Amino acid sequence: MTALRQFEPQDLLRINLTNLDPLTENYNIDFYLHYLIKWPSLFTVAENQEGSVIGYIMGKVEEDPLWAKFTPYYLPWHGHITALTVAPQMRRLGLAQILTKALERGCEDKQAWFVDLFVREGNKTALDLYKGMGYSVFRRVLEYYSDDPTGRKEGEDAFDMRKPLSRDKKRVHIRKNGENYRVMPEDIYHG
Repeated sequence: MTALRQFEPQDLLRINLTNLDPLTENYNIDFYLHYLIKWPSLFTVAENQEGSVIGYIMGKVEEDPLWAKFTPYYLPWHGHITALTVAPQMRRLGLAQILTKALERGCEDKQAWFVDLFVREGNKTALDLYKGMGYSVFRRVLEYYSDDPTGRKEGEDAFDMRKPLSRDKKRVHIRKNGENYRVMPEDIYHG
């Protein structure tokens, strides 16, 4: 049986099993602690019966600063999935969906317009997962990732994917054919 709970500082010593994937971003300790302090309700771990961390999701809610409101790239109050990972031996069991839905509920509670995330263009497994959960590509961020695990080119594009939440009744924060809407990484505010 799997249990979800809020991430705790000592979990930093227990997430290695989940981070051994080349597509999982690894961050320094202060980055994880920043999320834990600022957005504790959006940082969730999944544990198995033995108490091992078998997955986690780390997210936040944010809004671009006021000056960005006058740019075409402004983002209103929204949730963001920073990291989602599941231990390799626990994949394809629905755990990623369970963790994602928990974060979406937290963002609904905080009155966010939508949840977004960035995924590598070549990560078909993740793209299919998110599309199956109602996310769609909003825009392509050219060479967002500085490496390309396939070795075909220097960098890899990211898809900025979004799922509207109940506050966005008119669905103004999604678009069709977002794969064709290209932006540069510097067009995205990173507060």
